[in-house]
Amino acid sequence: MITREQIPTVLDHPVHDARGDKIGDARHVFFDDVTGEPEWVSVRTGMFGTKESFVPIHDADVIEDHLEVPFAKDQVKDAPNVDVDAGGHLSEQEEQRLYEHYGIDWDAAWQDTRSGTGETTGTADIGQAAGTADTGENAMTRSEEELHIGVERREAGRARLRKYVVTEEQQYTVPVRHEEVRVEREPITDANRDSAMSGSDITEAEHDVTLYEEEPVVETRAVPKERVRLTTEEVTDEETVTGEVRKERMETEGTDDESEDRRRP
Repeated sequence: MITREQIPTVLDHPVHDARGDKIGDARHVFFDDVTGEPEWVSVRTGMFGTKESFVPIHDADVIEDHLEVPFAKDQVKDAPNVDVDAGGHLSEQEEQRLYEHYGIDWDAAWQDTRSGTGETTGTADIGQAAGTADTGENAMTRSEEELHIGVERREAGRARLRKYVVTEEQQYTVPVRHEEVRVEREPITDANRDSAMSGSDITEAEHDVTLYEEEPVVETRAVPKERVRLTTEEVTDEETVTGEVRKERMETEGTDDESEDRRRP
C-alpha cells in the first residue's frame, strides 16, 4: 500500500501493470473514509486519456517515477465505469462491482477495514480525491478537465512498385534487294570481234551466274527508357474529434450569491 507521503509522486505520473506496460496516468487518489488510507487510484485510459478507470492500490508499489499495480492493463481498461462527480464518493454498489471485477473478496475486504478500526457495523465509503478534501481552510479548489488533442502515426496502407514483362507484336516495312538474271545480246562488231572469235568455232559451253538477295533480319536489344521510383508526400487534412471533460462546480448555501453560483457555466 502506498502512503500519504507518496501521493505527490503518484498523481499525474504513469501507472504500469504487473508486466511493466503503461496503462495511463494517475488522475486522483481516493481514501477510505474509515481508515483514512489510500484505497483507489483513477487512471486516465482510452484514446487521448478520455476515460478514468479505478484500480485498487492496496498492493500497489511506487517504483522510481511510476506506480505499479498487480493487475493486467486490459483488466484495468475494462473496469466498470464509475461516476464520482456527485460528492466524490463511491457507493457501496459501485465499490462492490469494482472488487468483483478485480477478483477481490468484497466481504473479506470490508471485514478487514472494520477490524482495523474497531468498528463492527457500517459501510466503507471512499473519501474525497486527494487535492479536493477539506483541509480546514475556508476555501476549496475547483478544477476542470481539459482536452489535450494529439495525433498518433499508424499504417494506412501499402504501395508497391512492380516490374513485369509483356510481349507485343510490332510491324515494320523495310526495303530488301535481290538480283535477277537479265539476258543481254550484242552484235559482233570490230570492237568485240577478237573476244567473240577466241574459242572454237562450234562447241558446247555453260556459264553460271550467282544471284543474291537480301532478307529481313530481326533482333532485339534492351534499351533503357526511364527510371521509376516510389516516393511519399505528406498531405494535411482536418478531422474533428470530440471528447468528454468533467468540470467541478461550486454552490453555496445561506449566501446572497447562491443563485449566481448555480448559474455559473
